[in-house]
Amino acid sequence: MVRFDDLIKKAESAAGATVAVASAEDYEVLKAVEMAIEKRLATFILVGDEAKINAIIQESFPALTEGDIKIHHADNAQSAALEAVRLVSSGQAGVLMKGHVETAVLLKAVLNKEVGLRTGNVLSHVALFEVPSIERSIFITDAAMNIAPDLSQKVQIVQNAVKIAHGAGVDNPSVAPLAAVETINPAMQATLDAAALTQMNRRGQIKGCIIDGPLALDNAVSETAAAHKGITGPAAGKADILLVPSIEAGNILYKSLMYFGNSKVGAVIAGAKAPIVLTSRADTADSKLYSLALAICTTY
Repeated sequence: MVRFDDLIKKAESAAGATVAVASAEDYEVLKAVEMAIEKRLATFILVGDEAKINAIIQESFPALTEGDIKIHHADNAQSAALEAVRLVSSGQAGVLMKGHVETAVLLKAVLNKEVGLRTGNVLSHVALFEVPSIERSIFITDAAMNIAPDLSQKVQIVQNAVKIAHGAGVDNPSVAPLAAVETINPAMQATLDAAALTQMNRRGQIKGCIIDGPLALDNAVSETAAAHKGITGPAAGKADILLVPSIEAGNILYKSLMYFGNSKVGAVIAGAKAPIVLTSRADTADSKLYSLALAICTTY
């Protein structure tokens, strides 16, 4: 089981991590930076309005020193995003972190043809939840990037999530493609895709994991529920990765775990040349720290 405390310790041991932050002039972002530096996770290049960044540091985080951070001035959010991306693509940083900038602006810079981080692969959102009610952690993908992925996109989404799980220490994760039912129904595309993914995995087309589906949510996370329905398999009741069929399903599940389940969460965008810490501007500094640890473990 992956716990964030263990993930942070693992990230601590990955010496030499550098994170480029786009539009760093934000209290919660700089709070996460301070927490990460205190735990010796990384050094940071803060890109944004230099005067505003320094003002927040002087008022709230005077312990941040030049040895741990560098500041690159940018006149606006677009320039900050492009510079932060350039720092990563040039190898000066290994992780890109979203600051007080709109997601669309940052992703436009990520996809820039000259200095961007695109690889030709699908970009997808991978979230790690530490869920108190089931006393274990679960990866969920994709709750934020791909609206209604088709089978070929789901293959890449699974591969992205598996890579993140490997970085977090799950060597052979079990993947449950979720649907409303556990049987294949030609009228329900999610079940057809789940069956295809399962067979592709069995034939070695998708490696590094075990895929078993379709599964409904209860049978993917509860061994008791799976046993009651007579469902067996490597992911039945104990899935490590939940592949949701659409962004709506993922978004609702994501927020339910946060607000009803009191779960800890860290998330990254995978599929680019480097992981992207793309948390919401409303996320806490703790959540941003967990996301940073997840990204660092995947990179270093």
